[in-house]
Amino acid sequence: MKNSYIIGVGLIGGSLALAIRELFPETKIFGLDHNDTHLDEAMTLGLIDSKATYEDLANADVVVLSIPVDVAIVELPKVLDAIAKDTLVIDVGSTKAPICISVENHPNRRNFLATHPIAGTEFSGPKAAIHGLFRNKTNIICEVEKTAFKLQEKALKLFDRLGMRIRYMNPEAHDKHIAYVSHLSHISSFMLGKTVIEKEKNERDIFDMAGSGFASTVRLAKSSPEMWTPIFMQNKNNVIETLEEYIQNLTQFKKLMQDNDFETIRSEMYNTNHIKDILSGID
Repeated sequence: MKNSYIIGVGLIGGSLALAIRELFPETKIFGLDHNDTHLDEAMTLGLIDSKATYEDLANADVVVLSIPVDVAIVELPKVLDAIAKDTLVIDVGSTKAPICISVENHPNRRNFLATHPIAGTEFSGPKAAIHGLFRNKTNIICEVEKTAFKLQEKALKLFDRLGMRIRYMNPEAHDKHIAYVSHLSHISSFMLGKTVIEKEKNERDIFDMAGSGFASTVRLAKSSPEMWTPIFMQNKNNVIETLEEYIQNLTQFKKLMQDNDFETIRSEMYNTNHIKDILSGID
């Protein structure tokens, strides 16, 4: 890869830039971002070599679209309009059905591969970029059959060099499952943080009394609202379904408490302990 273009040089885009620079030292990395301060920061940090514009995308071997999902569905068609015939375009958004629908009839649809690397932290911006972020992480690929075979090969070689596991899904299945394992987790974290802030007015009490369990549970509440609000909006129906089931479980737990049925509570917690076996291979 001679020229790689990263649109959105935050956590995921910046971490990909770091990985591409390490794996393909001959590659020149260009950055595009609506926030010029982010581009300056990315250059200072060595994430990118130079700033670029959409007019430059005709020179790209690979374009990575790493921007909020509501912006991505607007910008992706523009990116596909600007590229050369052999350019690979990848997005990394947390919702897949809307992005796939946005370009289903685009003449350059074969240049696009819809992906979702299951990697990241609660931090954002160029300074959040991490070396080795994608190693041993899962990358979900949707509608692979709609991408030109040679570009599939190019993408899979990149993901293999990154050390990622590949999982194939259709966009609708992806959005349904990710609502449970990711989107609900963020809502739970945000709402726990909201509850504690509202009830514990003394911030010092929160700091002094919060243990590692609380800190790990509300970690995701530090995530960017600018990124997560569009995700909840795009995956609204699936998120509401998961919330209804979650609220039902919370209501049942409350009822067991009211009924002093702690034996059932103990049994349910034992059953739920199985989650540690399911997640044992995750770093």
